[in-house]
Amino acid sequence: MGLDPRSMRFYSGGHQGAEAAFGQQAEAYGIREINFAYPGQVVARQRGLTRLGPEALKKGAISMEIVSLRMGRTFSREAEIRKVIQTIFHMVNMGHQVFSIGWIQSDGTVKGGTGWAVELGKWFNRPLSVYDLEQNRWFTWHDGQWQPDTPLIAHATFTGTGTRDLTTQGRFAITALFRRSFDASF
Repeated sequence: MGLDPRSMRFYSGGHQGAEAAFGQQAEAYGIREINFAYPGQVVARQRGLTRLGPEALKKGAISMEIVSLRMGRTFSREAEIRKVIQTIFHMVNMGHQVFSIGWIQSDGTVKGGTGWAVELGKWFNRPLSVYDLEQNRWFTWHDGQWQPDTPLIAHATFTGTGTRDLTTQGRFAITALFRRSFDASF
């Protein structure tokens, strides 16, 4: 017997695209949803919205040099990106398992801001799966590399994040993930 969705918590940022799709599935299964955002940030999902003030954001503060090194790139809008990175810290810190929808790059990072959630998942040694939109399949981080997988939501707290430009295949991957995890008949 798997986990009871009603006793679970889903953490995200509530943005349009992948995060909204994860949130819609969490809501459909009766999972408590918590969406972290900083003041003034526009989000698509209001369910469980938690605005992080300056003190809470400081808990997720990390040197932009470290972020740039881990991600293999620099960021032009550093002040805005800093708040996004601080918010992502709270999502990954609270969710034991991390799911993301995006593009795995040749260096093993994931494209865009989503990539920071993935890097934190690696850093925090979380069970971590990414649906790669180019290959249209799931991969799980194992032994320092991405390996093809068909993941399940297996922890009472989990994080869902990803691209704002969600494709039909990405939306289906999220729906199928929840069905595999919670529908006995799937």
